[in-house]
Formats: sequence, structure tokens, C-alpha cells
Amino acid sequence: MNRMQLSAAFCVLALAVIAEPSGDRPDFTHAWAVHDVNRPDPVKITAEEGKIPSDAIVLFDGTEKSVLENWVDASGEPTKWTVRDGEFVCAPGSGPALTKEWFEDCQLHIEWKAPLDDPDGFGNSGVLFFDAQYEIQILDSYGITPSKSPFKPANYADGQAGAVYGQNPCLVNPARKPGEWQSFDIVFHPPFYEGERLVDPGSFTVFFNGVLVQDNWKLEGTTGWCTRPGPHAKGGAKPLALQDHGNPVPFRNIWIRRIPSRYAETTCGGPGVKCADVAALRSKLAAQSLAAANATDDPAERFIRLWESFAYEPSDEVRELIGPASLALKAAEQSGDERVNERERHAALERFMKMLIRQGYIEESENFLEMRY
Repeated sequence: MNRMQLSAAFCVLALAVIAEPSGDRPDFTHAWAVHDVNRPDPVKITAEEGKIPSDAIVLFDGTEKSVLENWVDASGEPTKWTVRDGEFVCAPGSGPALTKEWFEDCQLHIEWKAPLDDPDGFGNSGVLFFDAQYEIQILDSYGITPSKSPFKPANYADGQAGAVYGQNPCLVNPARKPGEWQSFDIVFHPPFYEGERLVDPGSFTVFFNGVLVQDNWKLEGTTGWCTRPGPHAKGGAKPLALQDHGNPVPFRNIWIRRIPSRYAETTCGGPGVKCADVAALRSKLAAQSLAAANATDDPAERFIRLWESFAYEPSDEVRELIGPASLALKAAEQSGDERVNERERHAALERFMKMLIRQGYIEESENFLEMRY
């Protein structure tokens, strides 16, 4: 058996396991039924308490080695930022530290603190995404109080810690004192284009010290100082950067996860759904369900798999098979066949029949099951 045959055999085997029948049927924008047992499970990762997710990329773990492996300056040379007591510290005047790897949609965890030896600099820095086009501000914002003075620039709301710089202040200010470690957990989606058409402007969601401060903020354009947002950035993956604003801001525990674009899912709802992709997947699923139905002698499973196939892609061939399968299921129920009459199975079959009636596949008068539960 070659690899393709083995893969096909595995798909049939996976579909052949009977489980709780699914809910509402597929439609033009959803290839899968609700609670579809055939839908692939998420990739399993580990996320143990106090540890980073197993699929995360560690960008800084307190060692020189992690700096050499992951960070460069703007020219591509090793960054001049230093490691001191397990902290990744900005070397003022050396320029930003950029990641060697480039990213698009991502989840970032980073810890930082406003240094005690920088009283006049406010610990100014920033987390820069997409080749420094978009910034989440880093600043000592603990003692900030509202001020109308034009001579206290550290007070402006859209430039405090956790702000989408120049665009959106935090929902609340959970900043800690200088010298205390703080954390950002950031979900970034870059602008999404189809050709030259901007489909989605991109967004930030930010948890600052565990508190939500940016709630899916839709970007107005690139961020900048004293300027309205510029045109949205284009292109694929770009480096992440930490800003050199002339202040010796230290960082630690930096890790990042690549996440799918919101437009990567084209077959089951969401903003990227494409009806042609949905139809193609439904056709494939219909064939798999029909193969599973033909491979079993279990009357309950055959009945369900045939209806699955028909719902994925209606066809006269499958509709003609459903009639005899219905008669076989009814006969099995009346004969006491445990494959139909076992309590959990029969209750699930009843729910499945009610769903078929609700969705208009059969008339209520066509329900032949004895309704027990």
C-alpha cells in the first residue's frame, strides 16, 4: 500500500468511528456541520503552569546565547544590546534590536521594567511590529496623573505604557512602579490585503500585567510621533523590534507564537470564507462519508454516514441509498439490536432525527424511530 492509499484508508477509518451525531448541517459558508465529529481536532500543545507554550519560539531566556541566536541590529549585525544579570538591556544609541526571524500574525509575551537609574527618561521604549510600522508603547506610567500642561509630554494618554502609540490609549492604567517587572501579552494581526485592496486594517489586543488594555483595536494606519496614522503597511512577514529611545530599559522572558491569519480559514465561516473552497471541501467530505457508510454493517452508523454524505453534497446516488438504510435501521430497532437500542445510541439517534426534521431533510411524519428519551 502506497502513502496515498494509506492516507485514504486512515481517513475512512477515522470517519468510521460512530460518536454523538452532529447538529445543524453544512451550508454555503460552513463545510462542517455543527459539532461535526469528522472535523479535525486542534493541534495539541502543552501549556503547563509557569512554563511557556510548547509551540512558542523563545527569543530571550536570560542568556547571551539566545541574543546571538535571535537578535540583530538594523544592519543585520549582532545587536550591541547587552545581557546583564539575565536581563536584555537596551544600549542607548545603538539602535533597535530586531529579531532574525520575521513574523506576521503572532502572540507575543514580553516582560520589561522602567529602570530606576533613568529618572528623566521615563523608561521610554516600545515593542515595534511589522518592521517598526506599529508600536505598543513602553514607558514609566505608574505616577502619571492627568495634566493640561504642554510641557509634560510623558503625560499624553496615547503615549503611555500599553497604548497603541499615537492612536489609542489603554482602557485602564495597570502600570507598576519603576524597578518592578511588568508584562505585555500582545496579539497582533497585520493589515490584510487581497491584491491592492485592503481587506482588514489589522489589530492589537493587549493584556498589560494581566489586564486587558487594548480590546481588538483596529489599526488606523502606521503609528508615529505627532502625526496622524500613515498608510497601512503591505507585504509579508517582517521583523519584530525593541525600540532604542536612548533609555537603558531591560527586558526578560520574551517568547512569541505564530498564529494563523484570520483569513486563513476559508472553509468554515469567519472573515476569510470562500464559497468555492467550502463547496470543494464538502464534496471531499461527502465522498469520505459515503465510503465510511459502505464499509460498515452497523445500521445506525450507516444511516448517519449516508445522511452526512448527502448533507455535505446532495446526490441522487446517496438519496437512493438512504431509503434502504432507513428500513434497515427501523428493522434493527424493532428486533432489539443493541447497536440501535443501547440507551445512549438510541437517544443520540433521536436527536439526529429531530435535527433532520428541523433542517427540512425529512418530514416529521417520516420519523420512524420510537421516541423514548
